[in-house]
Amino acid sequence: MDAILLLEDGTLFKGKGFGAEATTIGEVVFNTGMTGYQEILTDPSYKGQMVTMTYPHIGNYGINEEDVESKGPQVEALIAREHCPRPSNFRSTESLHAYLKRHKIPGIHQIDTRKLTRHIREAGAMMGILSTNGESLEELKKKLETHPKIEGRDLVQYVTTKERYQWEDAAKKHWYYEKLSPLDKKPFRVAALDFGIKRNILRLMTALGMEVTVFPASTPVEEIKAMNPDGIFLSNGPGDPAAVTYAIDTVKALIGYKPMFGICLGHQILGLAFGAQTYKLKFGHHGSNHPVKNLASGDIEITAQNHNFAHHPEALEKAGFEITHMNLNDKTVEGMKHKELPIFSVQHHPEASPGPHDATYLFREFWRMMEESK
Repeated sequence: MDAILLLEDGTLFKGKGFGAEATTIGEVVFNTGMTGYQEILTDPSYKGQMVTMTYPHIGNYGINEEDVESKGPQVEALIAREHCPRPSNFRSTESLHAYLKRHKIPGIHQIDTRKLTRHIREAGAMMGILSTNGESLEELKKKLETHPKIEGRDLVQYVTTKERYQWEDAAKKHWYYEKLSPLDKKPFRVAALDFGIKRNILRLMTALGMEVTVFPASTPVEEIKAMNPDGIFLSNGPGDPAAVTYAIDTVKALIGYKPMFGICLGHQILGLAFGAQTYKLKFGHHGSNHPVKNLASGDIEITAQNHNFAHHPEALEKAGFEITHMNLNDKTVEGMKHKELPIFSVQHHPEASPGPHDATYLFREFWRMMEESK
């Protein structure tokens, strides 16, 4: 089927569709990972976005149930240079085309993704509309003009869990080079606020011996405290952190209560709860190959990333934080810890799904923080 991708600045791409026959709108971003499209598709942090894969062949190894990061695809659409219709992998249970079609997500391929990526790098991430069901260009323009942008939108409400639950599944040890064993016989109890949490975060904490209870993003503070957890975890998630005011208020009320660890959107919300400020990046960080410097050790960690917003370092320092990690591509803040309280967070994804395992030590740091606090 024919497909059209129209950007808000009028740039037009024509290609072939795969997945569902549909029209969808989202912010167009690019991801530099060579593999991991399944984890990317199911990452709730991509809610509201259409993802362009810079690696040319997508779909080669199909889809399996082990590697999904949520209940299903969260992206608005997938954009590729070439979609592979016949996957070859012993773990594959269905093709990428069938998977997207089943979940009503459209895709476009046979377009110049290098040109699209370069355009986004130069002009910045922008809204776009993708259609694989034959709508006219004029109809698409009208729909795109009236659709709200990512800035100021609370997208967490669409991806957070509706009810609290206990997570049981641990990460598979053969996925990792390092030892994934419980750090003590007695597990620490963690209350995880779900802003769009990835399953591998839960798998890793469970593998290290933590008992994790996941709470909806809008859970009242009293309900979290009633659990009497040993630590608070703030998850990743989509959209503009400043728009998730109820989560900021919750975190503000939990400051100083128990040790706290945040990832991605959780990192941004944590800073905002202390009075810091965030800003939107030109085209965001999306990929599994981003270099980050650990300022304490001097080590360079290759990390998985997916975010559109970042913290102003000066505001963080005024709020009582020390910068612990820095992005080597653009010098943005990648990690911080409070100078007095047992609180730390990172902007990147240490759960390594997809991506390298350089930063998984941070989950053990969370354990040690809870141990020292107790």
